[in-house]
Amino acid sequence: MKSVKRLGIWMDHSTANIFELLNDTVISKTLESIPAFPDQVENLRLDESLMHNKEQNQYADFYKKLSYIINDYSEVLLFGPTDAKSELFNVLQSNRKFEKIKISVQPADNMTDNQQKAFVKDFFNTPDKE
Repeated sequence: MKSVKRLGIWMDHSTANIFELLNDTVISKTLESIPAFPDQVENLRLDESLMHNKEQNQYADFYKKLSYIINDYSEVLLFGPTDAKSELFNVLQSNRKFEKIKISVQPADNMTDNQQKAFVKDFFNTPDKE
């Protein structure tokens, strides 16, 4: 029987804290999105739609990087305070290669690193997840 590989991702639009659950240990790393545009106000004056397109491309690249990571797991928890988790979920749902991965989306507030780790452990260690 193939072992279940579990992953939790706390995310907003600029950062993803990635937590791999191995037995009862959580291994974490962080993936940063491309930083916001420093001259955003000036660009906004020049062309608001151009700025919006750049921002959408930034998010698409960020979600693509996360999808490469998610592809190696059988169960994934997406959680965080913004809509980024739902946007990533929609991207994954539109791609058939993620059909066999059980993906859950949970709302969560801003949390410390230890709170995020505990959230992932609690989610995957509930009786209905075993």
